[in-house]
Amino acid sequence: MPMYETDDIVEKKKRQKRKKNLIRFIIIFIVLVIAAVIIVTYEIWLPKLRGLGKQYTTIVNDGRLAEGNFPIEILDSESFQMACTENMLCVLSDASVYFYSEEGGLIKKRQHAYSNAIMNTEGERILLYESRGYRFSVEDRNDIIYTKNFTENIMFVRLSAEGYTAVVTTSQNYDCEINVYNRDGERIYNRRCVERVSDICFTDESKGCVISYIYAENGSLVTSVQEVAFTEKTEKWTSNGLDTAGVQVCGFSGGAALIGIDACGYVDESGNIASMYHYDGEFAGGACENGKSAVIINSDDTRKYTAALFNGNGEEPLELSFETPLVDVAVQGGLAYIMTQDSVVAYDFDGGLRSTAQISDSYTGFSRTDGYVFLKGFDKIDRINYES
Repeated sequence: MPMYETDDIVEKKKRQKRKKNLIRFIIIFIVLVIAAVIIVTYEIWLPKLRGLGKQYTTIVNDGRLAEGNFPIEILDSESFQMACTENMLCVLSDASVYFYSEEGGLIKKRQHAYSNAIMNTEGERILLYESRGYRFSVEDRNDIIYTKNFTENIMFVRLSAEGYTAVVTTSQNYDCEINVYNRDGERIYNRRCVERVSDICFTDESKGCVISYIYAENGSLVTSVQEVAFTEKTEKWTSNGLDTAGVQVCGFSGGAALIGIDACGYVDESGNIASMYHYDGEFAGGACENGKSAVIINSDDTRKYTAALFNGNGEEPLELSFETPLVDVAVQGGLAYIMTQDSVVAYDFDGGLRSTAQISDSYTGFSRTDGYVFLKGFDKIDRINYES
């Protein structure tokens, strides 16, 4: 029978314990390293992970034009504007504003007597104003809610989903002036600007806004973006100039998107420029909502027609190529709706084709509502059923 020394047994147990401790330490170390990698890289893999398991079938809408009250013919105007509220189709001609149901039935018509009239809609409200004129009005399907008159020329007016309005006018002592009114028409904010304002977008449920300013820098036009709160005298942040003449700004919780005539870009929540994208062709339209944006670019020389989709995270855009020129674009409900010369298509911001419909006439734009797409022609409005 073999004999063991007590010291040998003790040493053997110590070695086994050290080995177990070492293995445990290695396992813990590996877990910590993996956790650190996951935390550092989550912005890259999380959006992709969220997309897993989502299988979409492309909906092919028949594109058949509605009958009955359609097409709506516009006979009293060389050109007209079209926009949708939550339950109406609004049409602005040279002399009148029309309110239609989604079935094309005329609800009411009234003359507006505005020169160079512009129309915007948000929610159930309609905004009308005179470009370079002196007055604007906010109304709904029942009545005019309020009207404002100014001694300086109106450059533009913006309407928020909560019913607030921001009016930019010329100024004798400044480049321009901003006045903001609440849903009852009471002025709650004033700002005098030393640089030209190109656009305004309400933020934080109309508690503030982002403003884009155009100015010259080193012989070129650039645009800076600024966020303000209506209860504070100083701005939250102001970005450096983005290398484009901005035409539309869209604020969101992560900063702001700026769409310009030859480039677009993103500014983060501290006012730092996060990304820039320069167009390879002629800008044909842009739209943004909740940080997601889309621009359409046509290059007839190279026959290259591109839609660029931006997720709002500062990454490179997703580019989609088309065979025919692009006409109009809208961003609604997390989808980008794109009109070509022969179709209306909807893409998600991962590049998935969600729905499509063929169109056979010449249209200059469209408006999207739940269940329908209204098609704007030169002197008429058509409607197609559209599921996406």
